[in-house]
Amino acid sequence: MSDNSTEQSCPSGHSCSSCGGKCSDEKRRLHENLLGVKHILLVMSGKGGVGKSTVATNLAMSLALQGFATGLLDVDLHGPSVPKMLGIEGSQLMTDGEKLLPVETANLKVMSIGLSLSSPDQAVIWRGPVKYSVIQQFLADVAWGELDYLVIDAPPGTGDEPLSVCQLLPQADGAVVVTTPQQLAATDVSKSLSFLKQVNYRVIGIIENMSGFACPHCGEVTQIFSQGAGEDLAAKYGVPFLGRIPIDPQVCAAGDSGKPFVYSFGKSATAKAFAQIVDAIVNRG
Repeated sequence: MSDNSTEQSCPSGHSCSSCGGKCSDEKRRLHENLLGVKHILLVMSGKGGVGKSTVATNLAMSLALQGFATGLLDVDLHGPSVPKMLGIEGSQLMTDGEKLLPVETANLKVMSIGLSLSSPDQAVIWRGPVKYSVIQQFLADVAWGELDYLVIDAPPGTGDEPLSVCQLLPQADGAVVVTTPQQLAATDVSKSLSFLKQVNYRVIGIIENMSGFACPHCGEVTQIFSQGAGEDLAAKYGVPFLGRIPIDPQVCAAGDSGKPFVYSFGKSATAKAFAQIVDAIVNRG
């Protein structure tokens, strides 16, 4: 850190010179806590309704199913849906005396603000600095242990949560951006790519979700909407296109029932699409 860095504003909104070095201590504690994590992937989108949390959850589960030690951190503080999709709502958070222990399910370590709420209907009403502090605590004070991959699910948009992750984890592998096939959605999602460029964060690639309809009986994929917006975005911004994930009615049913789709329907065309995308991420150059 340069000598004049203490005069700069820290992400928490305070002057680093006024915190007596606390910011540096917290960053060092975060860094030390994540020493056992080999790869960190941020999943984001500039638009809601594209199935981003579903993609993040099933990507994490696909990694776990391929034998990778995997964690899933839900930083959607206002609409945490990961606990519901994994069937761990109501799980009690425990500590080892020093750190919070993530909830483990199907070989996946999970942490979400939803696990600490008294009710799924409870609203979280926080401003930016508080959200930054909570995300920092999830990274520094949760016993993630040894992981091959930590997948971070951010809320839609380019606000406090994804910005906090980018500021706290500049060493991360980068971001996976989710869109749907429609050009209107891609226009909004392009804001995420612009955001990542502005904060100098690597783009691992783009996923086109809800791309075609996969018949749950025969597995044939039929194009029911337009397609190609994700691939066009990737070409425009010069980033990898990771693949397409077709619509499957069982994805929604699995999420509502708390049974991870790729875990329960591993032979489906959609689960195979997730597996191929995982291969593209794992084997990227």
